[in-house]
Amino acid sequence: MKFCKTYRQYMQGHGHELPVVGFKNLKKIINSCRRSSNPLNQPTCPNHCPVCDGTFFPCLLNEMSDIVGCFNQRAQKLLEQHLASGFRKYFLMLKGKLKGNHTALIEEGKDLVMYALINAIAIRKILKKYDKIHYSKQGQLFKSKAQTMHKEILRSPWLIELIALHISSRETNAKSCEAPALFHGCYLTFKDGKPSLTCQLFDSIKIDIDLTCSVCLDTVFDPVSLTCGHIFCYTCACSVASVTIVDGLKAANSKEKCPLCRVGGVYEDAVHLEELNILLGQSCREYWEQRLQMERVERVKQVKEHWETQCRAFMGI
Repeated sequence: MKFCKTYRQYMQGHGHELPVVGFKNLKKIINSCRRSSNPLNQPTCPNHCPVCDGTFFPCLLNEMSDIVGCFNQRAQKLLEQHLASGFRKYFLMLKGKLKGNHTALIEEGKDLVMYALINAIAIRKILKKYDKIHYSKQGQLFKSKAQTMHKEILRSPWLIELIALHISSRETNAKSCEAPALFHGCYLTFKDGKPSLTCQLFDSIKIDIDLTCSVCLDTVFDPVSLTCGHIFCYTCACSVASVTIVDGLKAANSKEKCPLCRVGGVYEDAVHLEELNILLGQSCREYWEQRLQMERVERVKQVKEHWETQCRAFMGI
């Protein structure tokens, strides 16, 4: 069965409220070049086509934006429910946002992950078809551009959180035999003591996320994902962004850049990876305890310096 048909059946089975990749419309746009080919089967626009490029890429970008936005919003709400406790959990119950049990949350997470993966495949296939018809690499260049615009669903921090939730749930289920895991093929692996999230999924999709902070060169502690997709310790990210822990990353100047990709404006909307933090805390207990003590000392120091500065400013000293 062709993927286009498989994709259409999958999306129809999950209702019409979810954004999709418009395969039929996009194929119609790029096939217009095939119909305009000369008798030697060479396209009249082998590299750039103003008509196709002006319609195909903007249309696909809008669809990718809708898909990523929908996935991020739903994943964020699900994880908010899973992490809720105490007064927050009671508050969500009053608002009617806390629904179902743990098993239901895990199943919803599984559906979200499959939604992300099948759309990632759909986008990859339509871009490969574009390049095949145009004898170009414009589709791959567009994919790279989409990553810098934060439209690549496999780079979403909420997908990382769902993967971390899956691994934590799987390890818990192995002992208690309760709720099912989200999906198979995902692991927290260690190489030379350095952890990474590795996912080998269907249709040769592989996700490999390094969990070593490039600032302190150690396992990320209290991790945050910048909007460019790179992960750092929270204190390291604050240090690079030239802000204190008290002020937080939202106070970072928009000109501050990621130390890895040098993209600016990546701190304000950084996502705190709480599920990943829980997973690493469970998997690296000895390291976590040592790092926790160090972080407490550093945070108390910064808070003290912050309030001393505020007091001097208030008193006009």
